Amino acid sequence: MNQLLNPGEKVQTLSTEFSYEVEAFLGGGGQGEVYRARPVARKGAHTPVALKWFFPHYVRLDPNLRARLEHAIDTGPPSDRFLWPQALLHGGVKQSDFGYVMPLREERFVGITDLVTRQTVPTFRALVTAGFELAHNYLQLHARGFCYRDISFGNVFFDPASGEIQICDNDNVSVDDGRGGAIRGTPRFMAPEIVRGEVGPDTQTDLFSLAVLLFYMLINHHPLEGAKETQISIFDPQAMTYLYGTSPQFIFDPDDESNRPLPGYHDNALALWDLYPHFVQDLFVLTFTEGLHYPEKRARENQWSNALIRLRDSIFYCQHCSNENFYSPGALDDSDGNSSVCWSCKSSHRLPPRMRIDGKDVVMLNHDTLLYPHHFNAEHSFNFEVPVAEVAQHPKNPRVWGLRNHSEEKWTSQNAAGEVKDVEPGKTVTLSSGLRIQFGSREGEVRL
Repeated sequence: MNQLLNPGEKVQTLSTEFSYEVEAFLGGGGQGEVYRARPVARKGAHTPVALKWFFPHYVRLDPNLRARLEHAIDTGPPSDRFLWPQALLHGGVKQSDFGYVMPLREERFVGITDLVTRQTVPTFRALVTAGFELAHNYLQLHARGFCYRDISFGNVFFDPASGEIQICDNDNVSVDDGRGGAIRGTPRFMAPEIVRGEVGPDTQTDLFSLAVLLFYMLINHHPLEGAKETQISIFDPQAMTYLYGTSPQFIFDPDDESNRPLPGYHDNALALWDLYPHFVQDLFVLTFTEGLHYPEKRARENQWSNALIRLRDSIFYCQHCSNENFYSPGALDDSDGNSSVCWSCKSSHRLPPRMRIDGKDVVMLNHDTLLYPHHFNAEHSFNFEVPVAEVAQHPKNPRVWGLRNHSEEKWTSQNAAGEVKDVEPGKTVTLSSGLRIQFGSREGEVRL
């Protein structure tokens, strides 16, 4: 139940006489309460916003809060995925009480907790896209000289249909100086060195928390909770310090099996780990083995971004049950690097056409595959809004498939027989084994 502001109450910005009117209570936590509000007496400004108002006792606990928010507002958001503070507010008489407004989260976004508790079951494509967006956008934050300090379930939301994310609670963000403020992080997500009390949050500890969050999203389990966890009878602060701080050990450590997941206790981890290709597993192993003790060894945001884009491109559908699987070979052949059978129905795989770009990046050419600017030009930023190519079925012969050019540039194709053709914008080239397509600065080779 809310206790700070009431519907109809007005609060003002610190810099102007512009006001917001409280409409409804949305929720609360340890720092304060969040409300839906609307701008008052501002020509052309009618978009509802989220208004966060802090508890007075929390303001006293975090004396740098106001200055931190002012710096964030002056700097602006690292990207549009952050529900970033827009203006500080005060309540009139009690100038010590304050809050801020930020964009209102859209209803299509749900919490990561909904994913972990299986209240939301997205496709692998949406899930992997959400993981990529997290890594990519935290990179934008860190590049601005900020650290987030509290990457965890409660601060990230995603669209189960598309994988688009929104990051909230950005009042936690501070300059990357290792000191921070009242927030040290969320239990189970804090880096071991924070749990041990050796350092404050910084970019390196953010990388640990990001990896924990990605592990939860993909594996639906905590990376350090294995056999050792089952030996703890009382899960008190001392036990948590032992498990996450003084004696952390990755459940899939390739050199030490003593903390492996146990059947009946950790079934999600046992079932899901082997679904993922080695290039994703390797980043988790790096972060949760060497990276437990040497923060500089942890996988960086761009490593996660590249691996998750690669994972997204590796998705293909089982010919029997239509469930998504991941392709992970060492070369373009007819073998699957993780398993030769579908994880769901256990039927043998029959791979769809696939294309290797510049001899390395494999894209599975499913019936619904779309290609984007980054596929054809490595210098392009990642953007899934406007495709530049799509797999298309022949209008008269459903057994024939092609790749349609939606870009503004002409492609050049050469089939296995050596025949060269131009593929103009809007036209389609038939997929055949050995087909090579020149997309400007990059080349793709197709295998069936």
